[in-house]
Amino acid sequence: MLFDFMNKEEHPAASGSGWALRAGIIMVLDVVCVVVAYTLALFLRFDFVWSSIAQIYLDGYRTLIFPTVVLVVATFWYLRLYHSIWSFASFPELTRLVMAWIVVGALMPLTAFAVGISMPASYWLVGALLGFVSTTAIRFSWRFLRLLRDVRKRKNAKHVLVVGAGESARALIREIKVSPQLGLNVVCAVDDNPSKQGRYLEGVPVVGGRNSIADACERFDVEQIIFAIPSCSATERKRMLEICTATGLEVRAIPGMYQLVDGQVTINELREVRLEDLLGRDPIVVDAEEVRSFIEGRVVLVTGGGGSIGSELCRQIARDNPRQLVIFDIYENNAYAIEQELHRTRPDLDLVVLIGSVRDADRVREVFAAHRPELVFHAAAHKHVPLMENSPREAVKNNVFGTLNVARACVEYDVRRMVLISTDKAVNPTNVMGATKRVCEMVVQSEDRYARKQGSRTTFSAVRFGNVLGSNGSVIPLFTQQIAAGGPVTVTDPRITRYFMTIPEAVSLVLQSACYAQGGEIFVLDMGEPVLIDDMARKLIRLAGHVPDEDIKVVYTGLRPGEKLYEERLMDEEGLRKTENELISIAQPIPMDDATFATELKELREADDVRTALATCVPTYQP
Repeated sequence: MLFDFMNKEEHPAASGSGWALRAGIIMVLDVVCVVVAYTLALFLRFDFVWSSIAQIYLDGYRTLIFPTVVLVVATFWYLRLYHSIWSFASFPELTRLVMAWIVVGALMPLTAFAVGISMPASYWLVGALLGFVSTTAIRFSWRFLRLLRDVRKRKNAKHVLVVGAGESARALIREIKVSPQLGLNVVCAVDDNPSKQGRYLEGVPVVGGRNSIADACERFDVEQIIFAIPSCSATERKRMLEICTATGLEVRAIPGMYQLVDGQVTINELREVRLEDLLGRDPIVVDAEEVRSFIEGRVVLVTGGGGSIGSELCRQIARDNPRQLVIFDIYENNAYAIEQELHRTRPDLDLVVLIGSVRDADRVREVFAAHRPELVFHAAAHKHVPLMENSPREAVKNNVFGTLNVARACVEYDVRRMVLISTDKAVNPTNVMGATKRVCEMVVQSEDRYARKQGSRTTFSAVRFGNVLGSNGSVIPLFTQQIAAGGPVTVTDPRITRYFMTIPEAVSLVLQSACYAQGGEIFVLDMGEPVLIDDMARKLIRLAGHVPDEDIKVVYTGLRPGEKLYEERLMDEEGLRKTENELISIAQPIPMDDATFATELKELREADDVRTALATCVPTYQP
């Protein structure tokens, strides 16, 4: 009970009476130690025979013991030896104790000599030594008792393997050791550096490299793996994490490079390994200052601002201090959610949230007239491929003519720039959704030329990218739900591939591309290497701690209507031109006659057979 009380990790400035009481207890123990130490020193000098002690020495002892106690306590206080957390006592505390007793051992004989009191030389030497040993033992006993308690706790702690034997791993292991409440016990580590293998890191054996992970897990009864190499490349991280997840154990990771060592991250902030860790992508870098200067001080409108892409656009735009951010969305629940989030995280933001549909041209014009946006990001769209196959007319109304309504309002109200969020499904589309998004790209290119003819300053561009992890239309949430329900996980075809990027990455590139727009461009984002959906499903199952096809079945259901085996970034007629950011390219525009296109749009609006009319607008569309 006393140990638990003395072990509380409080600083005097924060703990008040609790700290004062603990400091008082240690001070009383110090007084006892000093009295006993110098009493024993005197008895030792005379072979523990009371009658042998000369009266002059007894009188000197009585005169000096009180000043000695006062000097010890005052010196300890000055050197902050009553302010430490003694369950973590180490070399700095020991150094201060040595300094304190050097001061006491030097000043007390001088004081005695100055006042004419004579004591045996051994009295001062032995008294100081015994005082140092006893006061040190009191303090370090707290750490010793803590270690004994921790050993008992660790008998039932979760066995942990640490991947990495560098400084981050060292800091991680040290923190786990001094934090038994975490319920973790590091039993081994692995590192590919041969010079570290066979050695010990903070008392933990380094048992081999990455190829030893599976054997080490079995040998040491490992229950959790912590990846502690935050500085490695994305490719290496992917390879090593795949080995870790293949064990079927829980895998966690240090968030970022050197953050743990720098004190920015603690053991409590270790996160679960996510699917994006296994994609092997290097971090995406954008020119933050360029984007900020583009956004700052301007009125920005985001259509579909409550959706997965739209809401992330709002978050990143809000970060760059727009004069006003206007969110326009038909779905009130999503709009309300992002509104509340931004009120909480950006209380100084001038935020306007409006409900309405881009299909309604009058409502769109009303919003533009009231708020006069300078920048417009058009993210509102129907994106679910199978649903749009069953409701093609609704896809055309919302995607094509909603985009046309927004684009014409931009010209009418002299908006500086409009950016359309497009998709790689617009390339050689095999489904209604992709075909409508290709028409949207054609709309913004046609409207850009129209704006120039009208002398408007409005410039239009589109950004084309693939799937984003975790978006409302992504397959990842579906897989996650299926795994949580115990399976099966449904994959349409074992050969199907898709490009993937995280939502924040995609949005940051969208904002960067908006800075580059000169008018009529279709920006194409580099999505990295295509990913097998079947492989992704199996990785998600392993991340959940299950074995694919044993714990959770993977079932192939066949391609859905309008679904491709793979997506393309470009049509055959297009070529790519680089921008300042190597992850953003510009597709060469395909020649088109604006008058003919206007006629085709009119026919599409009135068509009974929507698919045929779409194929007229988009010759590469094969329904």
